[in-house]
Amino acid sequence: LQLVESGGGLVQPGGSLRLSCVSSGSTLGDYGIGWFRQAPGKEREAVSCISSSGGSTNYADSVKGRFTISRDNAKNTMYLQMNSLKREDTGVYYCTAEYLGRCPRSMTIKAFEYWGQGTQITVST
Repeated sequence: LQLVESGGGLVQPGGSLRLSCVSSGSTLGDYGIGWFRQAPGKEREAVSCISSSGGSTNYADSVKGRFTISRDNAKNTMYLQMNSLKREDTGVYYCTAEYLGRCPRSMTIKAFEYWGQGTQITVST
């Protein structure tokens, strides 16, 4: 499974962006998927995940109510809609997938086997 993110860029505080992640090489619908991010000088942290069926989602407390994860299995694509962006949302965002189809409650890096190359989000004036 290969993952490629797009949609990153520069946005002002309070603005919105939608990230996309397209998969190839396998059927994305079989996988649990998620988004992580890494700010400069900080460790990679979980943002959100969604199960293969879409029936289970999980969000980091810092993004609840502002970010929405979704998936379109027919298009082998996942999305992260980000609203009310804050400066602290700045970082490299990675899409990820895990082969058991889960959205684990504890979204650890080790829970996910496949990673995209990342896309930069900068929230600034």
